[in-house]
Amino acid sequence: MDVLEKSLAAGIDTLGLAVTDTQQALLLRYVALLHKWNKAYNLTAIRDPEQMVIRHILDSLSIAPYMAATHCLDVGTGAGLPGIPLAILFPEKQFSLLDSNGKKTRFLIEAQMQLKLTNISVHTERVEQFKSDRLFDGIVSRAFASLKDMVTGCEALLSPTGKLYAMKGIFPEAELSQLPKHFIVEHSHTLSVPSVEEARHLLLIARH
Repeated sequence: MDVLEKSLAAGIDTLGLAVTDTQQALLLRYVALLHKWNKAYNLTAIRDPEQMVIRHILDSLSIAPYMAATHCLDVGTGAGLPGIPLAILFPEKQFSLLDSNGKKTRFLIEAQMQLKLTNISVHTERVEQFKSDRLFDGIVSRAFASLKDMVTGCEALLSPTGKLYAMKGIFPEAELSQLPKHFIVEHSHTLSVPSVEEARHLLLIARH
């Protein structure tokens, strides 16, 4: 077992997730692709593959226990985070990966082909312009500047009973008062990402 395999396996164990050997191998192949393409495409500021496992893969998987949606939109997905790790973990769920950066979506299309992920689709657009033929029961993002921006940007794409999954660092106390009045934070989960000291939170936001 190499360092990356050990780091991933230990992290998954700490998170208490059921991940098959095949899924772990796919996650590591994704890290290898990310590391390779990052040199030319500047997909992430993190250069070290072991840190990619911790700060990208395990960080993305930390929200898996709360991911109830079956048709999920990952807004501002960048290099495919958290959408690709979640799509590998949940082959029965559908993930639409949305980003306005063409370089990043070219990488996503390559990753989709290399990893043979049939449950993702890739879209190069800003969320304000994105038109979908279906509404999503889950919209996830770890890239939005504020909760208010996430709600206003994504509301038209959210099914009536759908939820926004907002991944945050420190608890965004100041942002809560700016949420549109017809939305409410249903749950706030404190996340513990193995080997990450900084605070992590997941806010589930829904209409009320």
